[in-house]
This record gives sequence, C-alpha cells and structure tokens, in this order.
Amino acid sequence: MKKFNIRKVLDGLTAASSSSASAQSGNKENDAIPESLQSEHFQLCKTVRHGFPHQPSSMAFDPVQKILAIGTQSGALRLFGRAGVECYCQHESEAAVIQLQFLVNEGALVSALTDDSIHLWNLRQKQPAILHTLKFSKERITFCHLPFQSKWLYVGTERGNIYIVNVESFTLSGYVIMWNKAIELSTKTHPGPVVHISDNPMDEGKLLIGYECGIVVLWDLKCKKADCRYNYDEAIHSVAWHHEGKQFICSHSDGTLTTWNVRAPAKPVQTITPHGKQSKDGKKPEPCKPILKVEYKTTRAGDPFMVLSGGLSYDTLGRRSCLTVMHGKSTTVLEMDYPIVDFLTLCETPYPNDFQEPYAVVVLLEKDLVVIDLGQIGYPVFENPYPLSIHESPVTCCEYFADCPAELIPALYSVGCRQKRQGCSKKEWPISGGNWGQGTHSYPEILVTGHADGSVKFWDASALMLQVLYKLKTAKVFERARGKEEKPSTDIVDEDPFAIQTLSWCPESRIFCVAGVSAHVIIYRFSKQEVTTEVIPLLEVRLQCELNDVGSPDGAVEQTPTLPTPGTTSSSPQESEPTPPTSTGSNSSDGPRDNVPCLKVRSTALNQSSGYQVELVVQLLWVSGEPPQPITSLAVNSAYGLVVFGNSNGLAVVDYLQKTLLLHMGTLELYSPTEPYLRQPCSPRKTQPSGAGCETNEGTNTTEERCKSPTSVKSKSRRFSKTVANDFAKMSRKISSPTTEHKTDMAEIVLRQCFHKQSGSVKVARRPGTAPMLDVQRSQSCGSFNTNNVFARSRNSSVTSIDRESREAISSFQLCDSFPRKTDPASAPGPSLWVGTSQGAVLAVSLSMPPDGDQRLQEPVGVSPCGTLVRLKGGVLTMAFLDTSGALIPRPCELWFEPNATNQDRERPKRRPPASSPANSEGQYAVVCSEKQAKVVSLPSQACVHKHNITDASFVLRAEVVQLAGGLCIVCFCANGHIMALSLPSLRPLLDVNYLPLTDMRIARTFCFSNLGQALYMNSSMEIQRITYSQETCDNLQEMLSELFTPVETPEAPNRGFFKGLFGGGAQSLDREDLFGETTAGKASSSLAQHIPGPGGMEGMKGAASGVVGDLARARIALDERGQKLGELEDRTAAMMASADSFSKHAHGIMLKYKDKKWYQL
Repeated sequence: MKKFNIRKVLDGLTAASSSSASAQSGNKENDAIPESLQSEHFQLCKTVRHGFPHQPSSMAFDPVQKILAIGTQSGALRLFGRAGVECYCQHESEAAVIQLQFLVNEGALVSALTDDSIHLWNLRQKQPAILHTLKFSKERITFCHLPFQSKWLYVGTERGNIYIVNVESFTLSGYVIMWNKAIELSTKTHPGPVVHISDNPMDEGKLLIGYECGIVVLWDLKCKKADCRYNYDEAIHSVAWHHEGKQFICSHSDGTLTTWNVRAPAKPVQTITPHGKQSKDGKKPEPCKPILKVEYKTTRAGDPFMVLSGGLSYDTLGRRSCLTVMHGKSTTVLEMDYPIVDFLTLCETPYPNDFQEPYAVVVLLEKDLVVIDLGQIGYPVFENPYPLSIHESPVTCCEYFADCPAELIPALYSVGCRQKRQGCSKKEWPISGGNWGQGTHSYPEILVTGHADGSVKFWDASALMLQVLYKLKTAKVFERARGKEEKPSTDIVDEDPFAIQTLSWCPESRIFCVAGVSAHVIIYRFSKQEVTTEVIPLLEVRLQCELNDVGSPDGAVEQTPTLPTPGTTSSSPQESEPTPPTSTGSNSSDGPRDNVPCLKVRSTALNQSSGYQVELVVQLLWVSGEPPQPITSLAVNSAYGLVVFGNSNGLAVVDYLQKTLLLHMGTLELYSPTEPYLRQPCSPRKTQPSGAGCETNEGTNTTEERCKSPTSVKSKSRRFSKTVANDFAKMSRKISSPTTEHKTDMAEIVLRQCFHKQSGSVKVARRPGTAPMLDVQRSQSCGSFNTNNVFARSRNSSVTSIDRESREAISSFQLCDSFPRKTDPASAPGPSLWVGTSQGAVLAVSLSMPPDGDQRLQEPVGVSPCGTLVRLKGGVLTMAFLDTSGALIPRPCELWFEPNATNQDRERPKRRPPASSPANSEGQYAVVCSEKQAKVVSLPSQACVHKHNITDASFVLRAEVVQLAGGLCIVCFCANGHIMALSLPSLRPLLDVNYLPLTDMRIARTFCFSNLGQALYMNSSMEIQRITYSQETCDNLQEMLSELFTPVETPEAPNRGFFKGLFGGGAQSLDREDLFGETTAGKASSSLAQHIPGPGGMEGMKGAASGVVGDLARARIALDERGQKLGELEDRTAAMMASADSFSKHAHGIMLKYKDKKWYQL
C-alpha cells in the first residue's frame, strides 16, 4: 500500500494558491519547465561553530587525549583538538560554567554550573551529549576536584562542606566532610566557601581543603579527622602541591605566596611577594593585587617552574594583565592583550606524584587563547591554528562563496602565508587530539569578512573547517592622522573611519571591491608579484540630493535635455561641459565644507606586496557642508570592467579599466517620465552654491585642505561639524556594536540603518570627450521632515505620505546580459545593469560595450536608462536571471590573468564565457525578491509569470538565488526567525522553519546564504555559526564532523624503585570504593541533590552515530580497545612467566647450595 504523504499535498495546495495570480500565458510558459526540487531535499540543522568562545569562564585539558575544553558564561562548551577539530555543545539551562574536569583518557567530561548542577558529558561520540545530571538543592557549588584515575568526584560548597559523587552512577556518597569538623573547635567564625580541594600526590588518603578565609586543612579520609591545620591572615585563592607531597604553596589576596611543610603547620616555611617593593627597613613589602592562581611544576634536570597570574603592585593601574613565570632565579612577566580568565600548565606526565616536566602554558584570555612555549628562551608563543581571530576587529559584513574555482584557495594561501606572525615557536601545536571527519564534502568554500578597522579577511571554509588564508588592509590606501592638529577631538567622529560597509567579489577574475563607511570605494586586482604604486589612481564623485525651501504642489519640473543615444559623441564638448567651480572647500573658517572627501588618499608611494593591489579609489565628496551618504549597494563585473555603487541619493557607474565615471544620477532620473511609479520632484532651488557645478575630480587631490577628514575640522566650524559627526558616530556604533534596544518597526531599522537623514544635489557626470550626459538638479523628499517644506504629489495615488517622506535608496544591483527593453524576442540579449531600490522598483539600464582589446580601453561605454521593469512590496534584495529551460544564467566574467606580467604575456586574449546560449536567446526569466514578496518576470515581454507573498507580518532580511541538488530556489531569512525556500520558477514553497528570531542586528548584517545548502551568521561578536538547509548534508553530517576521542594508551605509572617499595616510601593508594561506597558510608540524603538521566546514554549514542563511516569507526575503536586489552593481558602473562622462571632459578640455586649440608651446618 502506498504511503500517504500529507506534506506533498500541502505543497501542491500552496503552489496552486501562490500561482493563482499569475497570468495564463505565464502558466503555459511554465508548463515546459520541470522542477526537480521537492520539500524532501530540505532540512535545517546546525553544523559547526567557529571563532573564539564568547565570554569564557573556565578551562580544562586532557593530558593524554590532548583535548582542550572551554566553558562560557552562557553555558556553552567548546572543545578543541588539532587544527580543524572543533566541537560545540550547550547546556540547556544556559548557566555559567564555573569549572570543568576531564576523566583523563576516558572520553568524558564533568562540568559544574552556577545553577548548582553537575553534568557528565560523553565525548566518545561526535556530538557530545549529557549522560547524567546531578542538581543540588541545598548547597551552592564552589569547587570540584576529580583525582587522576578515580571515579569519585569531590564537590566543595559555599557552606564549607564537601560531598563525594560517584561519576559512574552520578549518585552521592554518604561520606561527607562537614566544615565544623574540619576546622578547630575554638574557631568562632565560619571559614567561608571551599576554594580548593586536592589530594596529596604521595598519599591518596590525605585531602587538602582550602577555605576562603585563609585556613587550610589536611583531612585524613580513613580516620575522618583533620591531621593538620594551616592558618594565614589573608584570604586564599589557590593551592599547588609539590610532586613529592611534602610541601604546598598558597596564593593570597595581598599578592603573597606562602610555602608550607606538611608536617610544620605552625607557620609557613617561606613567604614571598613576587611583585612587591621591598622596603629599606626590612619590613613587610607593600601589599599587591591578589594572586588569583599559582601552579608549581618540577623538572627532573633543572629548577622548578612557578607560574602565577595577578599579584602586580597597585601603582601599575594602567598596566595590562600579566602572567608571571618564575624559573630558578629568573622572573619573567608576560603582558597579555586582554584580562586573564584562567591558565593551565601542560606537562609530560598525567601522574601528580612524578616530575611534571612542564613544556607549555595555555592562557585563556577574555578574547584570545595564548599558548606559551616554556622550552625556549624568551617564552615565545605558539602559532594558533584555530580561527579565533575573527573578532580581532568587529565584523561589519561578510559574504559566503561555495563551489569556488579550485585554484583560488591555493592562490590566496600562497600570498597569505607570507603574512604569518614572526617570532613564534617552531614547535608543533601542543593541543593535538582528535581526528578529522571522513565525509565527501569536498567542494571549495570561501568566507570573506569585512571589519571595522578596514581590514578584509579571506577564510577557507571547506569541509566544515575554517582557516584564514589572506588578510587585506584597506586603510593603507589613506593617510593617518599623526600630528596633534590632525587628531580628531572627542566630540567629533573618531571611531572606525575605515570600516567596511559592503563588498563585492568576482572569484573567477579575482576582482575585489569594497565600500567603506566614509563613502569610499576601492577596486583591487590580484597579483602574485610585488609592485610599487607611485600615485594611487583616484576618482572623486559628487552625489547629493537637495531639499528645496519652496516647492510647487503641482510638481513643476525643470525642463531638461534628454539622454543621448549610447555611443554618440558631442560635436562641441565645451558646450555641455559644466563651468569650473570656485570651490568654497574647507579653507574657509566660517563656510560649509564642499568638494572634500571624508578621507585623504596617501600622496606617497605605496609598496604593495603580492596579493590584492589597489586598482582605483573612488570617493564621494561633501557638498555644501553636507557629508556624502553611506553606500548601500555595490557590484563589480569583470567582463564589463565596471563597478556600480549607490546610496540614498542615487547611483554611479565607474569604468575601472579607463578609470572614468560613466553615469552619475539620482534614482528619479532612472524612471521614465511616463511611468506610473514616478514621483514628481519639486522645482529646483533658486540659488546654488558656487561649488555645486563640480561633478568629478580625476586624479589625486592637489591641496591638503580639500582632502582633510571630517574629523579634522577646526574649532571655528565645529558648530556644524558636530551634527555631521554625530551622524557618522551613530553609523559607526551600529557597525561596531550590537543593537538590541530598538522598539520601533524593525523593517524601518534595517532599511535605514546606514542612511543619514540629509539632503543634497543629484548630478549626472560625464568623462570629458564622451557623450554628453544629463545635468539636472531636482529636489527629492528626504527623511527629515520640516513644516516649511512642501512635498510634491506623486502621480501614483497609492504612494502614501510615509513613502514620500522616505528617500528611495539603491538596495541591489545585477550586471548581466539580458533584455533591458521590450524588444523583439528574436534579438539577442545585451549587456545591462539592473537596479533595485528600497521602494521596490526594479529599473533597467542598457550598456553599450566597445569591442575587447585596445578599443575597450579607448572608446567610451554607452549608458542609457530604460525605465522600470517591475514593482514589488518592500525593498529589492536580490535579482537573478534564468533561461527558458529554467537554468541559472551565470554572470559574465573574465578569467584571471597576471596584471603585472610582461607585455608578451599581457597581450594574450582574455577568455570570457559566452554571454548567450540557444535557450538564452529565446528569452529569459528575471527573478526578483524583495522584503515582502518574490516575482518571476518573463523577458523581453516583461510579463509577470509568478508572484508569491513571502511574509505579511514580518520582512525578509537576506535572500539569495542558490543551486541545490541539481535545482534552483530562493532562500530567505526573515526578521521573525523563519528560513524559507521557494522553488524556481514557480515560487512554490519548499521550506518554512522557525529557526532564529532576530534578537541582534549583527545577525541581520552577517547572515549569508550560499550554493549547495550552506549558510552562516555571526551569533556573537566572536563566533560564526554555520547551518545547512540541505537534506543530503544533514544525512552525512555525522561522517563530516570531527572525532574528539581516539583510543590512546595511558602512560605507565612512575617506577617507585626498589628501596621505596621495600620501605614504603612511595605513593600510597586508597581503596575509595571501600571508603565511599554505600556499604561503608551509607546513602546520602535524597533531598540534598536530584539525579537526572541525560539524553546521551547508550541508546542516544547509537542513534546519533549513524552512517557507514560511523559504523566502521566504531568497529575500529572496538578492535583497538580489544587489541589493547589483549596486549595488556599478554604483557601480564609474560611478566608472570618471567617472575615464575626467576623464582624457579632462585629456588633451584638455594636447593643446590644446601643439598649436601647437615642440619647443624645450616
């Protein structure tokens, strides 16, 4: 009997309802296009998390498995092994992790949380799960200790009591050490919480307990009494044993270290203040800051190491956190970039009763992880192989590229390896546990992140790993303020002037383009050769709207000439050339700033190493005292040699091959005068400033004042600059810090997060000697409302007053070969630019490209606006084009070539994929997605084939047209947390999952989709969360994940020696099972703690570890364990045989010696 699938029925009903509004002709066209994607191809799940743990709180290390665990204040666990081996898991309660304890070489981890719960994690599976939970109800947990190769966990509490937990069954023992029995009866005050627990390295029956008040108790577990008590006036923070068990060291709150003999509790043997100033009269040194932790590690061949954190003198208030390493007579202070959370000393042996032989120190900082090499002079740091530097500067934007060209990652790595940090240790990374995944996820993936300091990082994101490939510093292009006069004041913008706003990349040609918050665009080319650029090519653009003081309610429009035919030239260029302006500039102390960029391009030579090198810098200028608006959209096309960018004032088209400005106009100029979508502007301002006629300035600036940053305005003009500075400061803060307190409409926030409510002029500029362009001045309604302003009425009656108040910004671009006009279907598609606006309009611009070769570098590119294609609800987010068979039409691009090669190599033809195919020539489908809906439009007829309303109550934040499982779809991330997928071209819903509500603007800014079912976002300022919406990837996820636990033999215990074994001088063991078991100690009170079974038992582990590779891995582990046990059994048998043979020989020798002797001769 065939199984009934309600999911397919619902999909069919939804598809029918979504296409009911489509034209009948569109339905006929779509009948011939098969769609392979179904809802069964989609499933949403998290894959891996990269980056530094957000707000770390604790750390632990398994010395045998070589695995590092880090707990955070939000209850997260991050586990690290060798490079590429990472794991993330989360406690459900989200309480802070106060301590972690490994069951060494057992594949398990114990975590203690601030909600007074203890959890046992199973690390033998690829996705760790909780096996047991013990929730205390009457005590607050302060400290835990798990001895090596023991199953009994000591738990100290705030009341000073110590409980013992069996980690196998996770039940409490009846054995309890009460605080009033541990301290002296004469003590009148409570000793405070337990801050330390450890057993004597040479005697497991003696437990050392440290109380916060300064009392240390050596407890005899067998006799159930205190052997010795050690009193000190200052509070204790940590305790460390000498490996022989005869001495221990305490760190105190006054910056002192006290050394105690176990058998001399009266007073410490030694008291030192490592960073205290010794007084001349021999008195006690001045008190210092608390020493939060101390570790004492011995070596077999040299002096011991003493490592401590804190303890600096109070006169070093401005000094950063330090780690002090004391070795012999030398004391080394290592400054850290961030406060120290915890540190661990890595040793050669896991046994506490042997020489530790320390070789490294792992230091956990608030925002970094540092590993120090103790084996080299100067204590260099190891080079960190983990992707923990994502937050080195706040991430402002990111793009995710899957299935990139195969040679791209090696090329970026080859130039990035030269940027590696110098002076690092040459040894291998000491945290080397785990194994990589064995999945078939092998296509190249690259993540590109833009940062607030102007840097751009390229990451290799293939196979669920993340590794930095190359770092580009865009701030090198600009001058930096050096003198006191150039330094910005505190009340003027001084934060993140180089921050990356958006970026565009062509992986095939390796052309890279970035836009910054200071309204600048930089185009880069990739080269394997170093080059010195004497003068950086610069193009300056005026792009500003102006708000009229007096407007015409009837919408009077200035009469303007029409655009020329593309490719034509003016017979008299001087007639259309604007008059040279008399720039007011910033030289005037009391006038507004004009014709000045926000940043000054460096005037000296720039040495550019191999990698990305500057091709062109484009800067928007101040106009009449108003700063340029932030760039909201950016696109680059290597086949056309064009870069387009836009903001709330309009758009600009730049030819980066000829380094000229082709088109420079406001959004309204893109509309056709007869279109119903056009909103008529008001009449222009009667008086114009003298500098308003300057559209472009090519080349570098000639005066220093014209290129000054807005932060360098002198005091006389500060009254105006503070207003401008506040706008820039708000923009920078939105980039550098999360925004969670917004209560207004989130759609308006996202739409206007980078728009200033300013006004200015719109210009269409041209390159001298080319076709004359439109030169008009029109007013446009702006975001700032004034009662004296009269807004023009739109021809479209459906446009509300809110629409008239908001500025229509450019929100997306697409450069491709298509049909920009309603032409004959037999005609071939041509180069075109498609523009999406924040008001939902899609406008087309036709491009006339000269032939390739020398003509492309000499003849101008023709540009002609063609009007509106379609209108949608909400701002346009993405556009794509399909051929008549439903296949995605790739963007035209050229293949990469070496720009700095010799003339012979440079003259080779640039290969460019064909722009048209038989299916493409017959027609196309334009796919457009906005914040509210998606449409599929047939070209060149421009008839709407399909329409789907994505959301009504919310809005879409990110949308992309992606390839998945051999088909195409639109994937969307909405502000209400839903992730949706729509088929193409029918726009049939395939996926709708309520995944993550928008709680942070960082998520909206960094959420990225890519091909083959991959996506990611910044879930915190330091971490990247990767997810997949592909069913195939979810099925293979277990095989793709790395493996934490690997079978490793535990090192042999230290040899006690003949005399220590004979006279009992070695380590003394303790039968804890007999002492703490239920038979002897009894049962604990059931009201003290509650046992909660976890989901990570054997059944859960078997269900989680699926797949052929998982089965093979489990079989291999079982065989390894069996072989290990057989090997141990064989070793024991051989030892017994050798012992028996030795005994037989000795017995035979004694028999021969006394064989012939009489009894009285013995």
